[in-house]
Amino acid sequence: MSGNHRGGGAMAGLFVVLLTVYFTTFSHASPTILSDLNAPKFRHSRLAKSAIQRQTSNEEQSQLWTPLEHQGWKPCSESDAASTVPEKFEGYVQVFLDGGLNQQRMGICDAVVVAKILNATLVIPQLEVNPVWQDSSSFEDIFDVDHFINALKDDVAIVKELPDEFSWSTREYYGVAIRPTRIKTAPVHASANWYLENVSPVLQSYGIAAIAPFSHRLTFDNMPKYLQHLRCKVNFQALAFVPHIRQLGDALITRLRFPPSEDNMVSNNYLREVTDLKPKQGGGKFAVLHLRFDKDMAAHSACDFGGGKAENLALAKYRQVIWGGRVINSQFTDEELRSQGRCPLTPEEVGLLLAALGFDNNTRLYLASHKVYGGERRVSALRSLFPLMEDKKSLASSEERALIKGKASLLAAVDYYVGMHSDIFVSASPGNMHNAMVGHRTYNNMKTIRPNMALLGQLFLNKTLTWPEFQESVIEGHQNRQGQIRLRKPKQSLYTYPAPDCMCQA
Repeated sequence: MSGNHRGGGAMAGLFVVLLTVYFTTFSHASPTILSDLNAPKFRHSRLAKSAIQRQTSNEEQSQLWTPLEHQGWKPCSESDAASTVPEKFEGYVQVFLDGGLNQQRMGICDAVVVAKILNATLVIPQLEVNPVWQDSSSFEDIFDVDHFINALKDDVAIVKELPDEFSWSTREYYGVAIRPTRIKTAPVHASANWYLENVSPVLQSYGIAAIAPFSHRLTFDNMPKYLQHLRCKVNFQALAFVPHIRQLGDALITRLRFPPSEDNMVSNNYLREVTDLKPKQGGGKFAVLHLRFDKDMAAHSACDFGGGKAENLALAKYRQVIWGGRVINSQFTDEELRSQGRCPLTPEEVGLLLAALGFDNNTRLYLASHKVYGGERRVSALRSLFPLMEDKKSLASSEERALIKGKASLLAAVDYYVGMHSDIFVSASPGNMHNAMVGHRTYNNMKTIRPNMALLGQLFLNKTLTWPEFQESVIEGHQNRQGQIRLRKPKQSLYTYPAPDCMCQA
């Protein structure tokens, strides 16, 4: 028995050594690893050990990276007779949008359609300061305004700002008193008729109507086809990021496809120089992983993430402070939550998912995330499985990132742009970024992996599962979750499910 104990200790020691070798060998991908003296904490150590030693065949790699076949659907490009700009307008429509980048993006699309319904001129939407990230970025800071207006010039009249006679209509004006020109009662998923009955009279009386709140204030069902098409046109054609976001995104994409050799790493400008010298064609493939695992999500899930009593107590206190302890998941056990797929995947679990799907340790993986709960110690578990993982900081100099530093919406915009140009996109957990990217990539028939949360929760609860068993279950459970067309059902968003509203059968 003591011999078995010594043997187990030796194997554990070997495991730690293997991880140390990985960190030392591949630390160029992120220098912060060198300052993290603690080995990553694996909650699923048996699976992690096998995953690190995994090997995939050329055939498996070829199948993994092969683009989706044509599925019989294509983006609808025909114009609608009803989608023309009227000669006379009823007035101006303003909307004030809260939330993060992708919630605001959907609100912008809906605002264009509401202006169309009301036969009104749309004022470029105003983006509220994000209360979580304290980001005050405006529409003009994120999106190319001239492209937006020009792309929709045949559909809706849009102005950058109100004429002088309405210059008083500001968020400050509406914030201090009840105003007759403010519409604050728009129900969630309101119908087109609701706007005609409740907002048109305000436009006719005052020449302007300011709608706030506006997020999710337009239905997806029982809408005329031309209005649904207009929504699609805004989302997939009119909303383009400002040039400096596209330029930085293009630079990151080039560096992922054509990684610089160590001989090129001689100055802060080496990345720009390498980008300028990029080959005209070819290049390697890369995947983008959107890892949403922040403190809010971890706490609200009420799941156990292996951090012990101290972490569980800290998250419970956070729930009490932020939500007054009123979190539905708190009434369930961790096992119940995981078996229902209600626990966000940790960086380690996402890494094991990707490894099981066939991504090897030479995969160029771009990490799109804002701030990971648990910091580098949690991310290092993922990095040990994918040592060539990169992010904005590892790929671009501080000078190149100066325009987006500290601005959550611009950081998210860069991630969105890179994600739309990746060979494969993986979203670790549901959310607005997940919804927007899944819909946009479906529209373009691009491979997008949606984790089967319930299946993974059940697999990770099984501590006796071998790597071959885990891998077989993962592959089987994700065969139809890689970008296959799913038709939108009633009440579902066309921004997530663009077929059939935005797409036509070829």
